[in-house]
Amino acid sequence: MHKVLLLVVSLAASWAYPIDYGTQLTPAIVKEDPAAYPKYHFEYGVKDDQTGDIKEQAEERDGDVVKGEYSLIEPDGTLRKVQYQDDGKSGFNAIVTRGHSTHPAPKKVAVPVPVPLLYHH
Repeated sequence: MHKVLLLVVSLAASWAYPIDYGTQLTPAIVKEDPAAYPKYHFEYGVKDDQTGDIKEQAEERDGDVVKGEYSLIEPDGTLRKVQYQDDGKSGFNAIVTRGHSTHPAPKKVAVPVPVPLLYHH
């Protein structure tokens, strides 16, 4: 048992290394990668007639300038459209427009009219 303990202690000592507490850390210098210029374009749309989920979005970015728009059909049938942009200087600006609701005309439901019963004596 002592031989095994001695072996473990000697292995542990061989893996140990001195720590230099006098080493000073210097902050890392981060350089921007010119290949990482922010530029993209995307768009998507959903049209699910069963659930009524209808929406679209498109956006593009070129450097600090972001432009885009999205639209959706709200639960009351109104079309909402939002156009937005951020030029990197004046902040985020959006223009929101709403159309008129497009509720379908209410269905006419036949209501039964009670017929009076005539009693003869």
